[in-house]
Amino acid sequence: MNSRIFLSPPHMNGTEINYINEAFQTNWIAPFGPNLVGFEKEMCEYIGAKNSVALSSGTGAMHMALKYLGVGSGDTVFCSDFTFSGSCNPVAYLGAKLVFIDSNRETLNMDPNALKAAFEKYKALGIVPKAVIVVDLYGNSADYDKILPLCEEYGVPVIEDAAEALGSEYNGKKCGTFGKIGILSFNGNKIITTSGGGMAISDDEEAIKKIHFWSNQSKENVNYYLHNELGYNYRMSNICAGIGRGQLKTLDERLAVRKRNYDFYKTAFADLPVTMAPATPGCKSNYWLSVLTIDAGCPVTPDDIISTLESDNIESRRAWNPMHNQPIFNGSDFITCENGESVGDNIFRRGVCMPSGTSMTEADLERVSKVFHSAF
Repeated sequence: MNSRIFLSPPHMNGTEINYINEAFQTNWIAPFGPNLVGFEKEMCEYIGAKNSVALSSGTGAMHMALKYLGVGSGDTVFCSDFTFSGSCNPVAYLGAKLVFIDSNRETLNMDPNALKAAFEKYKALGIVPKAVIVVDLYGNSADYDKILPLCEEYGVPVIEDAAEALGSEYNGKKCGTFGKIGILSFNGNKIITTSGGGMAISDDEEAIKKIHFWSNQSKENVNYYLHNELGYNYRMSNICAGIGRGQLKTLDERLAVRKRNYDFYKTAFADLPVTMAPATPGCKSNYWLSVLTIDAGCPVTPDDIISTLESDNIESRRAWNPMHNQPIFNGSDFITCENGESVGDNIFRRGVCMPSGTSMTEADLERVSKVFHSAF
């Protein structure tokens, strides 16, 4: 059988081991240390943020961001619907009510018109959400020129879920810096990885100080164990942070390769009834995953494509199944501007995520293309 082509596997550049060895040699085998401090500082410099705190996951970072904004039992939070569950699970951790906002066709991200409709509906009910979680989907930024003014009008802070968008830009500004707090992920399938891990970033120094405090079990600065607040064990390991420091060195190279993958598929599939996912005007995407949709009327399904690719040991994936479809969130409100099928449901029904790893060779891409064509 041909060698496995994964969807988006980790890709080491060789420098990571230097930071790991240094941690072992200096015995910094803890959720503290020079790599952790260095990774936070270097990420801030890269992304253009003033403060950051590295945590054990992007989901943990989202949890802490929501807690900082005061989200609690009985509150309401608006959230992108077409996303991964890590974007919204922490809202449920805190006992708050989720309202899911549909995407628009131009970006596949949160629809500003649906967001406006949600604000108007809940204003009539006398409810102002505590936060709006906006996701930068597959590396493509949301339309912040329309979304941020809406949120400012209602006085609601934005949490930017940029877990999939490290390195992406919107109007020349890096994703992750548009909200009150930004969330990054360094899971094994992301554009750079720390194995697991995530980060909260913000220009609000007090927010990051508080998240740092909570994520270290809320230990007070005294010479004995004193806890005045509930704490969490969310800090990133100094070892994992060393992996991140090495990975960050070649991030820009990885961005170029992801774009190469997307451009290859767009050209290679031009003769087929499929369409590559659109880009938000003003966005320079990191093309984390190359996503396409099957054109309306074509009898080929995403499952047909996935099984055909799998027959040659090539991994692919369905597009996200919108959150309003998830049994765990049954009963949550869903706001769409569509009269029929929602945008998120439509993309889920027709979408496929193609192999997009930065270790893919030209030969790998050609092999994927050949097998993909055979599905049609």
